[in-house]
Amino acid sequence: MTRPINQQWRLAAHPVGLVRPGDFQLTTEPVPELGDGEVLVASRFLSLDPTNRIWASGAESYLPPVAIGEVMRGVGVGVVEESRNAAFPVGTVVEGVLGWQRYSRSDGRFLSRAVSYRDVPLERYLGIARHILLTAYFGLTEVAPGRSGETLVVSAAAGAVGSLAGQIGRLRGMRVVGIAGGPAKCRWLAELGFDAAIDYKSDDVDAALRRLCPSGIDVYFDNVGGAILDAVLAQMNVFGRVAICGLISGYNATAAQPGPANFANILMHRLRVQGFIVSDHYGRIEAALAEVVPWVDAGMLRWKMDVVEGIERMPVAVNKLFDGSNDGKLVVRV
Repeated sequence: MTRPINQQWRLAAHPVGLVRPGDFQLTTEPVPELGDGEVLVASRFLSLDPTNRIWASGAESYLPPVAIGEVMRGVGVGVVEESRNAAFPVGTVVEGVLGWQRYSRSDGRFLSRAVSYRDVPLERYLGIARHILLTAYFGLTEVAPGRSGETLVVSAAAGAVGSLAGQIGRLRGMRVVGIAGGPAKCRWLAELGFDAAIDYKSDDVDAALRRLCPSGIDVYFDNVGGAILDAVLAQMNVFGRVAICGLISGYNATAAQPGPANFANILMHRLRVQGFIVSDHYGRIEAALAEVVPWVDAGMLRWKMDVVEGIERMPVAVNKLFDGSNDGKLVVRV
């Protein structure tokens, strides 16, 4: 029987600055026969996330870097087309680490059945997928828990994780200020129910935070690091909490980045600052889903999708995350 033909993006060079076309190579080869316990997943949508840039850099992080010649690591959603694993019969919709490829052959260790949401079609699934929604959820419940009446600031607030973090803060009774780039993204935050928005491209962020957070900042959900983190640290309340989800402002830096000038406030205001990865909290995933799935089903959370057509565009499309041109959760339709 003729085997399906796979297309795979393999890392050809560690990017320096923004990703260049030559940093990845598109290869084509037949899919091998499955072994016992394996499944073949046909990718439908592949997620593009800032962490892709970390994995491609060659630097050690929370996961080993992708080696030159390896298929680029990435998350996606797909359908099981062949199965020799009883846990994943043919036709099962799955999400997990599929890689930047048309077909993924797996023993099931990094796959899970897609969470069942009412009225959420497959093409929108990654916008509210487990790794996105649960990152926002755990950040505000486990890492930097917020309480009703407190002030929450979210950076990259119009992005996939940030927009959900802000909405979850509102659901928990917090006053939410979002920081985003450009008037269109700030208008989107108003539509989501954010109490205020700061356009870092045109506003003085320090002055805007003082104006919009007159009682200080209790919780900061950070996706960017850099100068914005510094501005927020200057205005954190005593015993404030900071959840560091990402440091996207420095991912394409070609030289070492300075630490925050307001680092001393961590001591002076007795702040709790914690970096986190969503997988740290997977032991509580069922309890988390029990709370968040009804929010989605009831239409209490909103999100946007930025869908790029064609697997061949992945290396170019990933730069949309860093130049600010993406509008919502960035995915590629395979």
